[in-house]
Amino acid sequence: MPKVTYFHNIQVGQHFPLTIKRLGINGEGIGYYKRTIVFVKGALPTEVIVAEVTAIAPKFVTAKIHKLRQTSAQRVSPRDATYYGHVGGIELEHLSYPAQLEFKVDVIRQALEKFKPRGYQHYTLRPTIGMTTPYEYRNKAQFQVRTIAGHVAAGLYQEHSHQLVDLKTFSTQRPMTIHVIRHVAALLEELAIPIYDEEQNSGIVKTLVVRESFSTGHLQLTFVTNSRKLPHKRALLSRIQEELPQVTSIMQNINQGRTSLVWGAETFNLAGDDYITETLAGLTFKLSARAFFQLNPAQTAKMYALAREALQLAAHESLVDAYCGVGTIGLSLADTASEVRGMDIVPAAIADAQANAALNQITNAKYEVGKAEELLPQWLAAGFAPDALVVDPPRTGLDPALLQAIIDSRPQKFVYISCNPSTLARDLVKLTAVYNVDYIQSIDMFPQTARVEAIVRLEKRNLYR
Repeated sequence: MPKVTYFHNIQVGQHFPLTIKRLGINGEGIGYYKRTIVFVKGALPTEVIVAEVTAIAPKFVTAKIHKLRQTSAQRVSPRDATYYGHVGGIELEHLSYPAQLEFKVDVIRQALEKFKPRGYQHYTLRPTIGMTTPYEYRNKAQFQVRTIAGHVAAGLYQEHSHQLVDLKTFSTQRPMTIHVIRHVAALLEELAIPIYDEEQNSGIVKTLVVRESFSTGHLQLTFVTNSRKLPHKRALLSRIQEELPQVTSIMQNINQGRTSLVWGAETFNLAGDDYITETLAGLTFKLSARAFFQLNPAQTAKMYALAREALQLAAHESLVDAYCGVGTIGLSLADTASEVRGMDIVPAAIADAQANAALNQITNAKYEVGKAEELLPQWLAAGFAPDALVVDPPRTGLDPALLQAIIDSRPQKFVYISCNPSTLARDLVKLTAVYNVDYIQSIDMFPQTARVEAIVRLEKRNLYR
């Protein structure tokens, strides 16, 4: 007999009625049964359901909807009905867009309530800035390639598995991006190019990565392969150039063996240019295959305008752009500052940032390879005291050493751009020792998902009053 798991007299497979009170940080419905928190994927606030317990953890229970008894007025039909619930990236497609924007403010509120930074009850949480059309916004796709029932499939894995879902459409991606992926997958099948088999660790083509420029309409296609060898390469490239003229850059990346990483270390040109270009905030950026660039250019332009407004730099003031990537934020602000200094741990990103500064004839921006938590103290020790700081860290938030360097140097003007409310709220616990939070402005960079971006304006406290 299967093992039965109990939690406060609750067991896997049990059914019970549940009223959903709120959405959790991952977009799941939250209810309470016998004082136990229950997370239900796909359930919405105000809904009354019959929940079926699927797993029991030390402090909570997960369940699925067995029956929907009372439906939320905010529930809508997912545009990607075939794939909804099977792949990530569209987990909120069943929620109306105005309600998604309200939820994203609440996600920030939940994080603040959990970590309780100084004065959090009084923070100004501005309404989320959304999109007029919250679809077809992603400028990049990374689709795994496998063989399913004798045919080449390209798509995303089912959540928590390596079971590939063959995506014929995907409404958050640009239509031309999907068209290129589907067309190339058909060419791989027609030319009988070996497709990677994860179980056997054999075959060649693992992943198709396509990035599209909103400003030029050009696309870059990268084949991520299990070896340097690419059979029928000449025929494949000829067909792509003939049948997909929008693809102006074709690259190959080598990523051998079983690995959870999409990219390997080596990337080289197969045909066309080494990069595509994108225009943002009036500047032009060269994007190499592995260069980081925000996935939603339309909202990114709004976000950088918000950062400019929050910093209000004067011509004599200097700015540090931590986690600078290819330099997009710092370069977009360089015309308002005396000097911009940026750093990133990825050498290719710094090379791109330097090239982008030259491309846009920006001479007051300097970029160095290194960790922000190491370079900023070095700059401070050498006598460089920045007037302003903008940080846009990864989801892990600020490194503790950088947090301390910020607290030690206390730039007068400080903007924190966050892609993870939880690590933002955690970092604010320490930052509010020397800064006040003026406001938190959420912006929807990823409609139909539970993710939210936030721009935080911090003001240096007067500690001597």
